[in-house]
Amino acid sequence: MTETNEAEAQTPAQDPENTLRMTLKDNGLVTIQLRPDLAPLHVERIKTLTRQGLYDGTPFHRVIEGFMAQGGDPTGTGTGGFRDRGFADLPAEFVPPSRARFLRGTCGMARSQNPNSANSQFFIMFAPGSFLDGQYTIWGQVTAGMEHVDRITRGAGQSGQVRNPDRLIRMQVVADIT
Repeated sequence: MTETNEAEAQTPAQDPENTLRMTLKDNGLVTIQLRPDLAPLHVERIKTLTRQGLYDGTPFHRVIEGFMAQGGDPTGTGTGGFRDRGFADLPAEFVPPSRARFLRGTCGMARSQNPNSANSQFFIMFAPGSFLDGQYTIWGQVTAGMEHVDRITRGAGQSGQVRNPDRLIRMQVVADIT
């Protein structure tokens, strides 16, 4: 079984209320199945920010080849979130690798060294990252459109900072699309 197929096997069947549609450059559509069974607080936060349009137009500010694409920071600096809009940091919802692992297409919540500091920033894995298992919250899995994630502009150096970053054009909860 390939790593992508293994990740899809870990993901429950799609439910419109727990499915996101992300529009990237060139109208690339990405489908993400949310995992409230793993991270109910983080999934609720992602859906709330999505429904308020707060992710729309945010940059993928940190993108590292062979690792991940990070976005969801309204400042584009890697230090922002939506605390100033009343969204407090979330407590960690780590799960053991026996329940879910960081594989290609896994969506995780970015944080500082404090495990309870996730706010709005997230990342999508380009490749497996077992060193993250049990250390970061997994909130979703790309189920379609990973080829569009693969086209996100990469950053430079070990930090992966992107000089002219691609932006998340729009994110929607599928249940809200008419």
